[in-house]
Amino acid sequence: MKRAFVTGVTGQDGAYLSQLLLQKGYEVYGLLRRSASADVIDARLKWLGIEKDVRLMDGNLTDLSSLIRLVDEIKPDEVYNLGAQSFVKSSWQQPLLTGTITGMGAANVLEAVRIVHPKARFYQASSSEMYGLIQEPVQSETTPFYPRSPYAVAKLYAHWMTVNYRESFGMHASSGILFNHESPLRGIEFVTRKVTDSVARIKLGLQKELPLGNIDAKRDWGHARDYVRAMWLMLQQDEADDYVVATNRTTTVRDMCRIAFEHVGLNADDHIVIKEELFRPAEVDVLLGDPAKAKAKLGWEATTSLEEMIKEMVEADLVRVRAQMK
Repeated sequence: MKRAFVTGVTGQDGAYLSQLLLQKGYEVYGLLRRSASADVIDARLKWLGIEKDVRLMDGNLTDLSSLIRLVDEIKPDEVYNLGAQSFVKSSWQQPLLTGTITGMGAANVLEAVRIVHPKARFYQASSSEMYGLIQEPVQSETTPFYPRSPYAVAKLYAHWMTVNYRESFGMHASSGILFNHESPLRGIEFVTRKVTDSVARIKLGLQKELPLGNIDAKRDWGHARDYVRAMWLMLQQDEADDYVVATNRTTTVRDMCRIAFEHVGLNADDHIVIKEELFRPAEVDVLLGDPAKAKAKLGWEATTSLEEMIKEMVEADLVRVRAQMK
């Protein structure tokens, strides 16, 4: 039986990836940092009904000794580094923490694997935010990077360290340059989930307005359930490599809001309020990924449309909010 070690296991991607790996017969071990919110930390695993099937292991991305001990104990076939301070907006308020967790944390996992169990295959969660001020209208694996936030800079360090460990030490280390991917398990602070949660609350009479920043920003949005499949496929290849994972379709925040409001019979323009303080210090105006390499080499492509995903998220938030009202 194959073993997988997943950092960020309690996040959106970690939960969906764990579900996929369990379905494929893996033993799944997840890194769990000590938290004051321990009673709710496995909420996403519970949503998917797998909280009893994932073995949570005490450790931290900033503590190399804990990572070395865990890799030695688990001896995983595959290591997925999804752990990060992953909210772009917070990275301006906490740039050093973001660099430590999102950047150096990845290097710590790579180093632990190299020292203890170099045969393990490694996946790094890279981000389309690394493209930032886009240098090409459609971004591929060869598009130059131009990060526009401390988060994106930290992700770029982790990305290049993954390439470096592959080339320097012969490790099977791959990066997925994932474009925006969402789901009912997305954190409430991210714009898609903020929108769907607010739509549910407005529909149920609990609030009237949806405050947003730049609604003309364009993103390439896919479903996390589709994207974790690409992660797994990368580690099944004979050779490690880097892949863009995207839908090759871009949509404005404004249109995404329209889809969500229309699903419950409301008009987005009646409820959206633009707030200056919600704009980013440096905006990433448009992201559009070219997943041709992933399709050609991995046989992967997105299967869930933006419309299907947003409706699924709105329905999930209606269920959540109604439960809170009882």
